[in-house]
Amino acid sequence: MEHLSTAALEAGLSVVRDSPSESGQVELIVRRPAVGEREVLAAGRLDVDAGLVGDNWLVRGSTSTADGSAHRDRQLTVMNSRAALLVAQDLDRRMLAGDQLYVDLDLSPANLPPGTKLAVGSAVIEVTDQPHLGCAKFADRFGADALRFVNSRAGRELRLRGLNARIVSSGTVRPGDAVRKLPG
Repeated sequence: MEHLSTAALEAGLSVVRDSPSESGQVELIVRRPAVGEREVLAAGRLDVDAGLVGDNWLVRGSTSTADGSAHRDRQLTVMNSRAALLVAQDLDRRMLAGDQLYVDLDLSPANLPPGTKLAVGSAVIEVTDQPHLGCAKFADRFGADALRFVNSRAGRELRLRGLNARIVSSGTVRPGDAVRKLPG
């Protein structure tokens, strides 16, 4: 598949900017059972200790922790579904971004600063201060222009690459479930 140019990506920004700010919808749930593997789920269990049940977050660990254990503030990655579709160009390729939840909601730091809690299905997650940026894998899948685009100043202002969150109340989430900001 041919990757979009920066100009084409910028032309699609208005659609992303039109994402709802208070309440949106879960569009896609993706579990990563092993590195490089993706499973689209009809329902996912978000667990305070395990993350998305069956995902490799817990066993994979993190280079950001002193002991190599999983980083709790990077337990769950959430990407705007409109931004994912913009870079992927196809509904079936969105999952290649590597995130677990794809939601139709404004994820910008101005709308969802760290500490914001979101009801997602019957679970509650909290936005953390951990950055979530594009990497070499993202460029391989969507192109170098897409990587520069999501990591650009405008990309960071909109959190086009998504956000990191932790689960504060376990529950089940399904595509079509509401995702909404909770009072502060």
